[in-house]
Amino acid sequence: MEYKFGGSIENQKTVLGHPSGLFVLFFTEMWERFSYYGMRALLVLFLVSSLIDGGWEWSRADALVLYGWYTGLVFLTPIIGGFIADKFMGYRRAVVLGAFIMTLGHASMALEGITPIFFYLGLSFLIVGNGFFKPNISSMVGQLYKNQGKEKDSGYTIFYMGINAGAFLGILLCGYIGENVGWHYGFGLAGIFMLLGMLQFFFTQKIFGSIGLSPKQSADFDDVIEDGVEKIGDDIEDAIEEAENSKVVRDRMVVIGVFSLFVIFFWWAFEQAGGSMTVFAADYTDRGLEGSAALTFKVVNAIITVVPMLVITWVLILLFKQTFQNYALANILLGFSFIIIWGIVIWMLNREFQSDATEVPASWFSVLNSLFIILFAPLFSKLWESKLNPSGPIKFAIGLLLVGLGFGVLAYGAAGIPDGAKTASVSLLFLVAAYFLHTLGELCVSPVGLSYVSKLAPVKFVSLMFGIWFTANFFANLLGGFTGSFIDPISEKYGLSTFFLIFTVIPIAAAVIMMLLNPMLKKKMHGVE
Repeated sequence: MEYKFGGSIENQKTVLGHPSGLFVLFFTEMWERFSYYGMRALLVLFLVSSLIDGGWEWSRADALVLYGWYTGLVFLTPIIGGFIADKFMGYRRAVVLGAFIMTLGHASMALEGITPIFFYLGLSFLIVGNGFFKPNISSMVGQLYKNQGKEKDSGYTIFYMGINAGAFLGILLCGYIGENVGWHYGFGLAGIFMLLGMLQFFFTQKIFGSIGLSPKQSADFDDVIEDGVEKIGDDIEDAIEEAENSKVVRDRMVVIGVFSLFVIFFWWAFEQAGGSMTVFAADYTDRGLEGSAALTFKVVNAIITVVPMLVITWVLILLFKQTFQNYALANILLGFSFIIIWGIVIWMLNREFQSDATEVPASWFSVLNSLFIILFAPLFSKLWESKLNPSGPIKFAIGLLLVGLGFGVLAYGAAGIPDGAKTASVSLLFLVAAYFLHTLGELCVSPVGLSYVSKLAPVKFVSLMFGIWFTANFFANLLGGFTGSFIDPISEKYGLSTFFLIFTVIPIAAAVIMMLLNPMLKKKMHGVE
């Protein structure tokens, strides 16, 4: 009997046409992203808030530079974590270790009120833990699939939906609690779900069979399972090693390098979301709502909160049906985490509906990115499986074009703000439109990039290649933070609209170049689609 997917017999049971193990990783990654984006949504707002409001009253420039270093370093450490996992630990142990270290990081940040040392210690733990977690869980997704075609692209897009489900809930709930109850409560809430995500993964990991084991464990693992799947022969391994030294692989590595270079331009602009765009939301956007406008927002906010929660809960139930019998404890822990989340959601919405007026939290706008991902990821997943599926370079070009257009919308919205103004009341619809365009661009770049790295990279170094891919994000985030820190001097001299135009022109220029490179890159992929 030949199995369609990698992993154990249990992993062959499908959920929405994909292996059950994909959704184990889906929920593990979801809680990790909950913790990361929940904290990220609060970071700049906490730093620039006044001492009276419990913040540190930093300048915008200093806060955005720290934001750039933090969001950059969480993408640099994966190259080290990927190498260690490839050579020594294996993906599974690295994921568990990374999740544990990040849990300690969030716990430390929750104690920031005692001494600032806990804040910096927490950031350090989060950076190190992410290095072990991020590249290795992405690598495991790729190994669930035996073929390198459209099915894997679709699987990565579903996985990306899990990433953004966690980001959505983290920004919404941690952001709300941090801004309305207390910063340390927001930081602490992120850690609770990181811990639950780690435990859920730990108690379900046997579903992956030999996937994610250390080199020594893989050597000792009995690949012949009950239904007669034959062990991979030495001749196939020799063929793989030969292929890895071929011109084909060298060409494919060139493609990964080009993609890594151009993704810098995308994330450099896109990651303004937690930096200068958050500043724009806090200080330049009309967020105060009263009467019918307040009621409309509350209803819309309730809908966009409850509907995704129902969708994710439905996926959870589907996973339960396939895995509860053999992985009861992990399923119970996962179910418990959703009970907590539903409780917080109901409390938050009830609290909002009891007030007559409302002020949209500045962190709320970041929720839109994750919401649009959840809504449109299934559509893009189907699109990539259809005849309309464009090449990888064209997808990248479209993504760069869309992120540039999003900043064009913000530049237009900020056109009426006087040079050097510290506050304004621009319509919040400009931010909504920008996040919509940015999200569509992200769906053309990020999950597609993950999939292409897994398909183009040599088999024995796929996790290391993911580390290199995330290193490009390090440069993007660091440059984005430093560029964002010039928001005040640029807006004082040339206007806030000019500041956003910088992020309009450069990504669009990169998109044009990528389109021109498309024929050459397709040739160097040697048949990978």
